[in-house]
Amino acid sequence: MTSDTTHTMFGANSTTADVLAGIDLTGRTAVVTGGYSGLGLATTRALAQAGARVVVPALRPDAAQRALVDVPGVEVDQLDLADLGSVRAFAERFLHGHSALDILIANAGIMACPETRTGPGWEAHFGINHLGHYALVNLLWPALTAAGTARVVSVASGRNPMWRIRWDDVQFERGYDKWEAYTQSKLANVLFARHLDLLGRAQRVRAFSVNPGWIRTPLQRHLAVEEMVAAGWIDADGTPAPGLFKTVEQGAATQVWAATSPQLDAYGGDYCVDCHRTDGNPTDDSEAASLWALSADLTGLNIIG
Repeated sequence: MTSDTTHTMFGANSTTADVLAGIDLTGRTAVVTGGYSGLGLATTRALAQAGARVVVPALRPDAAQRALVDVPGVEVDQLDLADLGSVRAFAERFLHGHSALDILIANAGIMACPETRTGPGWEAHFGINHLGHYALVNLLWPALTAAGTARVVSVASGRNPMWRIRWDDVQFERGYDKWEAYTQSKLANVLFARHLDLLGRAQRVRAFSVNPGWIRTPLQRHLAVEEMVAAGWIDADGTPAPGLFKTVEQGAATQVWAATSPQLDAYGGDYCVDCHRTDGNPTDDSEAASLWALSADLTGLNIIG
C-alpha cells in the first residue's frame, strides 16, 4: 500500500516524541489497554508526558504499578479482557470517576498462543483481541461521546489479503491453528475500527486501526526461539535480523499519531501504517458490518449507533 494525501512528515522511523512534538494533551483523558508493557508502555509514557491523564486497565495491576511507578498522571485499574464481567466492572468504575474519555487505544493482545478458551468457550485471540475490546468500547461509549471529539485506535498488525474471518467456524472448534487464529483477530481489529467510525462519526467519535510494524515485545512470549530463527526474525544467538525490528518508541508512534494528530481531524475508519493513512484500503464494509452484528450477538452489547 502507498500513503495517501495526509501529507504527514512522519514515517517508519518516527518516534512517539516526534509525533507528539508541539501537542499539548493537558486536560485530556486516555485509556490504554495493556499500557504497562511493550508498545502499550511506550504509548502510556508518551501520552502522559504530553499532559494526558492516562488510565491503564491491567490484567496484572501490581505489575502495572511497578512498570509505571515513575510515570506521573497515570491511574491503574483492573481489567481482564477475557471476562465480560470484568470489562463491565471496569467500565462502571471508569464512568463513575471520569466524565469524559478523549482517547481509547485498544492495545492489549495475545499472539500465537496455545489453544485456549475464554468466557463461554470463545477462542482466546478472538475473545481477547477483538470481543473484549468491542465490549469495552460499547460500555465506555457515554464517556467517549461526552468528550466532544474522541478517537478510538485499534492496534492491529500487518495486513495480508489472504487473512479472513472464518464465518463458518469463528471459534476454531473444527481444528486450531495459532497463526490463523491470530490473524483472524487482527483482521477483526481492522474491521471493527472501520465500522465503529461509520457508527460514531455523527457523534464526533472517530476510529482508526494501525499496524505498528515489527517490534520485539512480550507479545512474542508464546513463540519458541527455534520458531523465530526459522522465520528469519533472529539468528541462533538471538540477535534480531538487521533492519527488521523497530524500537518500541517507533512502533508505538503510529498509534499515538492516530490518537492525537490534528491532521486526522477530518478522517476516520482508515488503516494506518508508519504514521500514514493508507489508500487501496482492503477493508470490506459489508464484512465489517457482519462482524459487528456477530460481535453484538456474542456479547449482548450493541450500544453504539
